[in-house]
Amino acid sequence: MDADRIDDELLSAWLDDELDPAQRTQVEQWLREHPQDAERVRQWGADRDALRARFDLVLSEPVPASMQRLLRPRPLSQRPWARAAAVLLLVGGGAVLGAGAMWRWQDLLPEPLAQSPRQWVHRAAVAHAVYAPEQRHPVEVGANEEHLVRWLTKRTALPVKLFDLQPQGFTLVGGRLLPDAEGPSAQLMYEDSEKHRVTVYLRKPEAGTPAAFRFERQDGLNLFYWVESGCGYALVGDLPRDQLLALAMEIHKQQTAQAGTGG
Repeated sequence: MDADRIDDELLSAWLDDELDPAQRTQVEQWLREHPQDAERVRQWGADRDALRARFDLVLSEPVPASMQRLLRPRPLSQRPWARAAAVLLLVGGGAVLGAGAMWRWQDLLPEPLAQSPRQWVHRAAVAHAVYAPEQRHPVEVGANEEHLVRWLTKRTALPVKLFDLQPQGFTLVGGRLLPDAEGPSAQLMYEDSEKHRVTVYLRKPEAGTPAAFRFERQDGLNLFYWVESGCGYALVGDLPRDQLLALAMEIHKQQTAQAGTGG
C-alpha cells in the first residue's frame, strides 16, 4: 500500500470525519498497517481535544478589530478548533496553549505572518511554552536513547549535536521533532537541578535570514538566536538574560568547534 501512501491531509480529514466511506476504509487500513502513522494521528486527536477543552469559550468571544485585520489576508480553516488555535496563537504570542497549539499551527496563520523571516523565533518560543512545563512527556526521545542524534539529524537534514551544558548546571532531557515552515525542526531540552528548563530550537533557515547573534524577550521568555553553518539556533528559557547568554555562548562555542573539526 506504500505506492498509494496516505498523506497528512488525508489523515487529518479522517480525524475530522470528513471522508466518504471508501476513503475512510482506505485510511483505516493504512493505519492498521502503519502503527507510527496511527500513533501520530492519535496524538493529533489528543491535541485537538485538549485545545477544545481549554479554549472552546474563546469561540464565543468577539474577535477584536485589530485581529480581524490580521486575519483578512488569508481565511482560516472553517473548523472551530482551528480558528481558536489561530486566534490564541496570535493574541497570546507564545503563552502556554497546550500541545494542540503546535499541531500544524503555521498553516492557520495569515500568509504574511506565516512567511515572516523572524516567525521561526516565535515558533521556538511557542514550542518552549508548550513542552517545557510537561512532566510526563516533555520529549519524544529521551537523552538515554542512543538513536536520538541519528533520528533528529536524519529527519531535519541538519547536523544535530547534543551540547554538553553540565558545567553550566544543565543536563539533557531529550529531544523531539517539530513542524516548521519548510519542514521539520528539532527541539533539545535541558534542565538543571531545580527543574528549570531551557530548549534549543534547531531549524534550516531560509535564504537571507540574518546570521547575527540577537536577543529578544517574548511573553516572559528570554531568547538568544543566531544562524551558523547553515543551521538556525534559538535558545529559549525563563532565565535571567546573563545566565541564558552564558548557555548560548557555550552552545555557540561547541557548535563552532564541531564545524571546525568536520564532526
